[in-house]
Amino acid sequence: MRDRNAALPVPAANSPATKASGPRQIEQWPLDRLKPYSRNARTHSPEQIAQIAASIQEFGFTNPILVASDDGILAGHGRLAAAKDLKLQEVPVVVLDHLTPKQRRAYVLADNKLALNAGWDDSLLSEEITALHLQDFDLSVLGWSEDVIAGILDPEGIGNAEAPKDFPEVGDDIETDHRCPSCGYEWSGKTK
Repeated sequence: MRDRNAALPVPAANSPATKASGPRQIEQWPLDRLKPYSRNARTHSPEQIAQIAASIQEFGFTNPILVASDDGILAGHGRLAAAKDLKLQEVPVVVLDHLTPKQRRAYVLADNKLALNAGWDDSLLSEEITALHLQDFDLSVLGWSEDVIAGILDPEGIGNAEAPKDFPEVGDDIETDHRCPSCGYEWSGKTK
């Protein structure tokens, strides 16, 4: 395993990484032309495929399926399954004909794992999700569960707070000017 602090190796002058080769354009292919990679180690639950389908419906098919020159899928098995569920006839693909068979095999793994290695700026994530929520955007297409979204929108859980059992209920005749930071219970001794 490579030391994360070590310098990255410089590609050889004749390697695919230094050539101007690579994907040239997006093409539209019929679903039955695509060949799923039988050794794809990445799995997709029915729930995740439904999320991908919802994303395609909301945003369009914005992320083409990546294929080898032999029509084998390198990246996009979940998108293909979602396209089948949506009964699409064609999908966008990009042909990666510059990769060797060994590189194609490795890319199937790298494409999935490298995305998982990313993190989130929790503060910016909260701001973005809150802004979308305030604009009445359907947050369910973002990929997070309802519980996670609720936790982002209300990190203290105040919106679902119940009064502690030993506190009397606040009546309509009493102004509330205090809020418990733990449970959200509001109280005041003032009367109107």
